[in-house]
Amino acid sequence: MFGQRLKALRAAHQISQKSLAAKLFVSPQAVGKWEREEATPNPDTVRKLSEIFDVSADYLLGRETSQNIRPTSNALRVPVLGVIQAGVPIDAIEDVLDWEEVPAAWGSGGRQYFGLRVRGDSMYPKYLEGDTVILRKDSTCDSGDDCAVLVNGDAATLKQVFFQEDGAVELRPVNPTYPPRTYSPAEIESLPMQIIGVVVELRRKIK
Repeated sequence: MFGQRLKALRAAHQISQKSLAAKLFVSPQAVGKWEREEATPNPDTVRKLSEIFDVSADYLLGRETSQNIRPTSNALRVPVLGVIQAGVPIDAIEDVLDWEEVPAAWGSGGRQYFGLRVRGDSMYPKYLEGDTVILRKDSTCDSGDDCAVLVNGDAATLKQVFFQEDGAVELRPVNPTYPPRTYSPAEIESLPMQIIGVVVELRRKIK
C-alpha cells in the first residue's frame, strides 16, 4: 500500500525518483525499493514525505483511506464521473456522481484532474466496483500505468497500458479472467484508441 501511494503521489506532483531522493537525501534506488514494496522508510522520512506531498503519514502508510487535506481552501474540487463517452469533453459531462478534493498543489502547471467511478470487475482485485479513482487528465502515460482509455467510440475503460517496441499498445486487465487486447499503430489511429487520464490515487469507502 505504501509503495502504491508513494508512486501515485509522485506521479501526481510530477516529481521523478531522482528529484524526490535529492529532497530526502537518499538514493533514487531507495525510492525505487519503497515503491516496489521491497523496503519501508524510517518514521522521520515518512514524516518528510507527508510534508512534501501535503498528506498525512497515516495515509501514506495505508492506515487511512482518504488524504487529510489541509486546509479546505487549499484543495481543488474534482468531479467524479460515472461514464465518459468518446467525443464528449470531460468538462461538459453532466453525469457527475460526486465531488472529491485533491491538494491545490496538484494543479500547478495547469494540471487538471477528474474522478471516475469503477464499474465491473476487469481490474479486480486492485480496484473494486464502486471505488473512485482520481486521474490526471493526460493523453500520454508511462508503460504500466493504469489509465482511462477510449476505444472505438465506446465509453472509457480502466486498464493497464503497456507500450511495445513496434508502437503497438496493450490494454491489460488485472483480472486474469479477462484477456488483454493489443492494438497496432494503425488501429490506434483508425479506431481510434486514446488515453484520457492516468490514475494517481484510489479512494475507497469503507462504509
